Amino acid sequence: MKTLKKDIVEKIKSQFLEHRKYSLAKDEYTATDHDNFFALSLVIRDMMIERWIKTQQTYYKSNKKRAYYLSLEFLMGRTLGNSLINLDIFEECEEAMKELGLDLSIIREEEKDAGLGNGGLGRLAACFLDSMATLKLPCNGYGIRYDYGIFNQSITNGYQVEEPDNWLKLGNPWEIERPEFEMRIRFYGWVKEFQDPFGVTRYRWEDTEDVFAIPYDIPIPGYGNDTVNTLRLWTAKATNQFNLHEFNMGNYIEAVEEKNKWENISKVLYPNDLTVMGKVLRLQQQYFFVSASLQDIIRRFLKYNDEFKKFPDKVAIQLNDTHPAIAVPELMRLLVDEHRLGWDEAWDITIKTFAYTNHTLLPEALEKWPVGMMEQLLPRIMQIIYKINYDFLTHVSMQFPGDVDRLRRVSIIDESGERYVRMAFLAMIGSHSTNGVAELHSELLKSKVLKDFYEIFPQRFNNKTNGITQRRWLLKSNPKLSELITDKIGNKWITDLYELKNLEKLVEDKAFVKEWQKIKKENKEILADIIKKETGIEVDTNSIFDVQVKRLHEYKRQLLNAIHIVAMYIDLKSNPDPNFVPRTFIFGAKAAPGYYIAKLIIKLINSIAAIVNHDPAIQNKIKVVFLPNYRVSLAEKIFPASDLSEQISTAGKEASGTGNMKFALNGALTVGTLDGANIEIAEEVGDDNIFIFGLKVEEVEKLRAEGYNPYDYYQNNPLLKKVVDLISCGFFSPENPALFQPLVDILIKNDTYMHMADFQSYLECQKRISEEYRDQEKWTKKAIFNVANMGKFSTDRTISEYAKDIWRVKPLEINMKDTKK
Repeated sequence: MKTLKKDIVEKIKSQFLEHRKYSLAKDEYTATDHDNFFALSLVIRDMMIERWIKTQQTYYKSNKKRAYYLSLEFLMGRTLGNSLINLDIFEECEEAMKELGLDLSIIREEEKDAGLGNGGLGRLAACFLDSMATLKLPCNGYGIRYDYGIFNQSITNGYQVEEPDNWLKLGNPWEIERPEFEMRIRFYGWVKEFQDPFGVTRYRWEDTEDVFAIPYDIPIPGYGNDTVNTLRLWTAKATNQFNLHEFNMGNYIEAVEEKNKWENISKVLYPNDLTVMGKVLRLQQQYFFVSASLQDIIRRFLKYNDEFKKFPDKVAIQLNDTHPAIAVPELMRLLVDEHRLGWDEAWDITIKTFAYTNHTLLPEALEKWPVGMMEQLLPRIMQIIYKINYDFLTHVSMQFPGDVDRLRRVSIIDESGERYVRMAFLAMIGSHSTNGVAELHSELLKSKVLKDFYEIFPQRFNNKTNGITQRRWLLKSNPKLSELITDKIGNKWITDLYELKNLEKLVEDKAFVKEWQKIKKENKEILADIIKKETGIEVDTNSIFDVQVKRLHEYKRQLLNAIHIVAMYIDLKSNPDPNFVPRTFIFGAKAAPGYYIAKLIIKLINSIAAIVNHDPAIQNKIKVVFLPNYRVSLAEKIFPASDLSEQISTAGKEASGTGNMKFALNGALTVGTLDGANIEIAEEVGDDNIFIFGLKVEEVEKLRAEGYNPYDYYQNNPLLKKVVDLISCGFFSPENPALFQPLVDILIKNDTYMHMADFQSYLECQKRISEEYRDQEKWTKKAIFNVANMGKFSTDRTISEYAKDIWRVKPLEINMKDTKK
């Protein structure tokens, strides 16, 4: 343990008491735990502000190129603990609170998760921000300050119930409002054509309905340096706040109707888009944050630059998936309409500025918007898209003469039925780089999903395998294991994850292995207490903690996991085995509110748990747990306690996955298909230290081409038939025997994701896992090998590649020594 800096301890104590008294008007008698959290957070924010200001001064004075990360999601989780770690004052803060009679762990639990994301996409963005600052890169993030983040999930009678996540109810101590940088965003209206004084045809967007975008800044500190970057989040504010005339007439609802209409834009993360109004709101959200961000970037550029031809030399913009793709025509609008550039010059700047990350192999997830909706909501943007598409198709027709079908396939406008704007196509055409997020994903983009575009722009395609930040997902989440690792190999791994390779030489050190096992057991006991508190279920910490936590989607195959549990249950009931290796199956997942099948899978898992957990015949050898409201702060407790990581998506469907990396970094062994980043994890850790099963991508495609019939597997596999029949007959839903029939129909009639084809391989792999778990020393050595070979999967490596290969952005040293006190 490091020597405490007493001056830091005293500073934290004095500033904490000042903030509690003067910022919150509270004392030791009236302050709540949340007041203490708020006061301490203000102290830590104050400690960042001087560095924050110095960072921005350095960026402006150097006038070096900056990168901007545009993402509709930032799943930040809690900030206090992460900030204490990156500022390297965790122990000092703990001691300061102790000397004041307070418990830092209790204070930290008061912080609400900033759930401004839905899953891996948003969490990746948050990890990226951490790495950008740690690597001293001049980079900012841009997103939306949702009033309500990803919904809070409760489980009632086995069903998911969504509740609003009012994370801002008690305020957010980390943010600073910047109303002086508000931006005006336009919607609706019409477009007027006119001639400028030089005879050039120009366009003016008139009679628009406008909304203000108000920025809120959150500091992002790097680890072990003085860099503090910025995450700027926009909130919507009506231009006309209140109609006094309507109010005085007694029309109280109408008086605030306009205000509510526009401020809904930043109200909720991912409003349900099953309705037309929901679709309109989503499109408004995307354009709102993109337009505000681009206007802000241009404002910043023009402070020290006066020629737009330098724009790509000073600005790089990364589009995180298709949500910000509308930035391409919006930047064109700003350059051509507002700053009077010629079309060709503006298009050259646009392509050189933007880069696009694709995060999906699912065609339905490649976002598209109805043309009619866009023409009404964003008429000038739609005009620009038509022009971009015309120029692009002209280029393609010259590159591939006579290939009319190709023109249809690559057109931004899908005209196969109702006309749609294909946003992924727009992003690729308007960017100089398109990257996938795992080697397999990138290859499948080139050979399958985006093959036409790869043939047109082969030089634009590249791979950037995702990663995670070890500062949050090991140093913060697993402090005891981190301390053991640091004690043995030093602390360089905190900023260079490849240093973990040095753990390999310790696998034969029996004392080290024993201490590793002790820490794993302690982490399992912590999670067992959470499970008991949250669900009332008592679990055996000597059992295998078999964990699948991720967004609920059919391709991620939580259903395959569930039918395996039923198979294990049937087998144990039929053949009681005194040497059976106990298993605790732990799930955590949120299903999109409108995703019926996903929500039914949650109900099935809970219904299986209700039967299995209370069957005395199996003597508690199997337990099934569904932890409600899966979120970042809960994940930080789950990963360190896990023995087995379920990464079982259908091969060819998962772009990358990052949960697989978090599990492995914390010493869980992976059971998975050769999909996404599982392939690269297997390459790094070795085949002996991972459990691979199931069809490969080419085998999936071959089976589908030959006419995959899941009913054949049902008929020919007696155990699988028993499993499906048990679900079908209502054993797990006696109150409604037909409840799970839609899932049964998927399995035996419409098994898109090949649960049935992979079942036997999965079953045999799971039996091997149980056998290997019996030898705890051997299992622990495998776990150590996993941790030792996670070096590749740090976002520090990922972001370094983005900065070098795509953005051309270099680190800038922030020197606090010449800062005036």
